[in-house]
Amino acid sequence: MLACKTSYLPTVHTFPSPVSTEDKAISLQEKKAYQIDGITASNEFDAARMNDFTKVNDSTYRVTILPENEPINESPHYAFSIKSDQLRAINLELYYGDYKHRYYPKLSRDKKNWFPIDSMHFDTLKAGNLANLKLELNQELLYIAAEELRDSKHTDDWLQSLSKAHNHIKLESVGQSRLGRDIPYAELGTGTLEEKPTIVLMSRAHPPEISGYMAMESFVEELLRETPLSRSFLAKYRIMLYPLLNPDGVDLGHWRHNAGGIDLNRDWAEYNQDEVKTVAQHIVREVSEHKNKVLLGIDFHSTQEDVIYTHTDNRRSAVYPFKDLWIHALEENAVGLNPNEEAYDLGKPMTKGWFYLQFGAEGIIYEVGDETDRDFLEYKAQVAAREMMKLLVMR
Repeated sequence: MLACKTSYLPTVHTFPSPVSTEDKAISLQEKKAYQIDGITASNEFDAARMNDFTKVNDSTYRVTILPENEPINESPHYAFSIKSDQLRAINLELYYGDYKHRYYPKLSRDKKNWFPIDSMHFDTLKAGNLANLKLELNQELLYIAAEELRDSKHTDDWLQSLSKAHNHIKLESVGQSRLGRDIPYAELGTGTLEEKPTIVLMSRAHPPEISGYMAMESFVEELLRETPLSRSFLAKYRIMLYPLLNPDGVDLGHWRHNAGGIDLNRDWAEYNQDEVKTVAQHIVREVSEHKNKVLLGIDFHSTQEDVIYTHTDNRRSAVYPFKDLWIHALEENAVGLNPNEEAYDLGKPMTKGWFYLQFGAEGIIYEVGDETDRDFLEYKAQVAAREMMKLLVMR
């Protein structure tokens, strides 16, 4: 029995550019409602990020945004609410310390419906670490965030809605994060699991990467659309979905890391962090018990522009040349899609390399631009899902 359990452990891999993923201390933001001159600014909700609220002069106030720890990728996430006891116009500065502004502000009254701030009311100051918003405040809460908020409850609600609408999806938690939050999992497919070729989908290793998460939702919904293509695909393949790898980082409003202070997409060699270890063990155990062959892994992320990262041609996966056929299909079958493929070999311990080293599978990182039009990213993800299904159903 011990030997059997050991066989379910993921392999400790050697990557050309190893990264230390031992715990690093983090600084938790103080959750509070700040009050100055009848203005209230608050970070008292999940996925919020605001480290201080101060007055600069009679018409200008400042929100300070700092990371959970350092060094860190320059992706200053912010999210807070603000209101005033009376109608007033103010200037609101976003101050990032040693980091530069990245995300264009989004506004909402209900945390569900978001719209970008009018460009006439926003500018980034020359130093880059300070941005200015012109706001009209009243007694109604105004939410301001780097990206649309998608906390762990949102993911749970989305999964539950899929489960109610489709019979061929099974939900569970594969374990808990460092702080005890569930790591959700969805099993997609029809018929038996035994010996079915398998595709793994992941998202949200990095908390602010909302556009990639949105693309993942649209991709999965296309797999479940109840078309002849999707029915054939779900009958032939097992789809393992991990939509929220970093629930602690998401709900704590982190810029990049988990509660252990680590970038989870650098821990796919030694599995020091609870979330990566839990997910990796779950995948290996499941495909071992049901004699599945993992053929493809897609990890959804966000960056400054749309790009699909693939392996170089010296890495011949179990479905080679799937990536070339898929990229070509995206170029041919979608108006203005521009898949923008960039291939690179093994480097840091990321999911793309792990899928290849662990299973001989094709590993892909599907990146979506921070400000990519939301209707377009949905369309692009739907096309990507359909073209993937076409290629793999014919395989």
